[in-house]
Amino acid sequence: MLSRSIPDLTAARNQSVPLEDYDTFAADRPLAEALEREGAGWARGRAHRLGAIAGSAEVLQAGRDANAFRPQLRTFDRYGHRIDEVDYHPAYHRLMALAVEHELHALPWRDPRPGAHVARAALFMTLSRAEPGHGCPISMTYSVVPALRAAPELAAAWEPRLTATTYDPAPRPGKASAIAGMAMTEKQGGSDVRANVTVAEPDGDGWRLTGHKWFCSAPMSDLFLVLAQTDAGLSCFAVPRLLPDGTRNPIRIQRLKDKLGNWANASSEIELHGVHGDLVGEPGRGVATIIEMVAHTRLDCVLGTTAGMRTAVEQAIHHARHRAAFGRLLAEQPLMRAVLADLAIESEAATATAMRLARAYDEAARDERALLLKRLATAVAKYWICKRGPGHAAEAMECLGGNGYTEEWPLARVYREQPLLSIWEGSGNVIALDVLRAMARAPDAVDVFLDEVELAAGADQRLDDHVRRLRRELADPADPQPRARRIVEAMALALQGSLLVRHAPPAVADAFCASRLAGDGGHAYGTLPPSAGVEAIIERHAPAA
Repeated sequence: MLSRSIPDLTAARNQSVPLEDYDTFAADRPLAEALEREGAGWARGRAHRLGAIAGSAEVLQAGRDANAFRPQLRTFDRYGHRIDEVDYHPAYHRLMALAVEHELHALPWRDPRPGAHVARAALFMTLSRAEPGHGCPISMTYSVVPALRAAPELAAAWEPRLTATTYDPAPRPGKASAIAGMAMTEKQGGSDVRANVTVAEPDGDGWRLTGHKWFCSAPMSDLFLVLAQTDAGLSCFAVPRLLPDGTRNPIRIQRLKDKLGNWANASSEIELHGVHGDLVGEPGRGVATIIEMVAHTRLDCVLGTTAGMRTAVEQAIHHARHRAAFGRLLAEQPLMRAVLADLAIESEAATATAMRLARAYDEAARDERALLLKRLATAVAKYWICKRGPGHAAEAMECLGGNGYTEEWPLARVYREQPLLSIWEGSGNVIALDVLRAMARAPDAVDVFLDEVELAAGADQRLDDHVRRLRRELADPADPQPRARRIVEAMALALQGSLLVRHAPPAVADAFCASRLAGDGGHAYGTLPPSAGVEAIIERHAPAA
């Protein structure tokens, strides 16, 4: 007969505890510091309020539910009438309502004081921590406003609705609020939007568009920006979901895309059967018109990736502080500490870059140098930060082991979301080539970018050496296209290094420069040099809960 006791097989031992009911903004010290530093300290209180909501058990559960119960397409009603509607789980509408109530879709347009884009960036990242998918229509609604201003009459009609702080998902005429989407790509062209074949023809009271769109995100939006060909060339149109008399514009939803992630948000393939649209900007200048929208959505790709990195770091550190293996907590083991610190460095570098970029958006309207920095740095940051997102999420999942790979834990969702943000609004090659194009069209932008980097000149020899190498790369007369990714990566690391050297604690800045600029680190996370102050870095990034 066995003398040892029989274990209770129903007991869960040595498991972590939920990270919930905490202020996600307060826990993110690099973000809170950047809010003050970049000129939006006046938004501190509202960021804390939203942080407490985003970190609440109720809203975190809403994020899980919005992904577990995916949108469903209803092409016809029970009587056989074509309705083209998408049904969402109530949790999705709960998140959308929170975002609109807290002005994530419109803060800089409603309250254009200095620091408004910085404040909005911090708020957007804070709520994205609960669930990132709903951020797509919020981002497009935020981004459509500057594009619409190319058509003052349209802007006057739509901007009050697009900036309203009440969320109303019902499709009905005369409602006071609106959400925006866009449809640019087609199946034969993808990122090459000039290959579009959708046609727009004048009909007396506007234009009629006929064609298809391979990707239309958030198809239940009230207004879409759409590209179509006219006699003058590719042009931009504002297409409402409902016509003024309340009838449906003949937008046909063919199917919802079965995506790797971003499950809370519906993305669709649509056909346009003579839909009504209004011209935005000049005929033949569609790309130039819609690029204002694209610039702001690219900023949000950076913000969304950065928010995902922060979630990954918090979850990994939290888990390691509660889970034991081989006789001690994971967080006490040197190799795990090296991984956690490395992940935290990447997150902080992204945060500093995202918030500095948001300040350029604040200053661009009144400062030509800020406008140049905004144009170039947006593409540089979009390429590098979004490119780093998937690998960062994968490493954080490993910190949780098998638990991290299950859908019950939040990192699986983060991992599935991060590739989208690298692909949406231009995947790697598209963005790298866009950086080259921006530098060729506005050479002064390169000087402005380097001037920003040089604000840290003399503070760290490794950064100074990297900047010298970057200058040689930029001056190389050989065709830059084969080197585009190499150039953009070097630019991004120079900017991040400069920001961290100027603003981060010495332990963070030193470890970044050693591992990212001087080559004193490996290719995988967790290969920091032995001199790195990992304990101080982890403590800075640990959630309080």
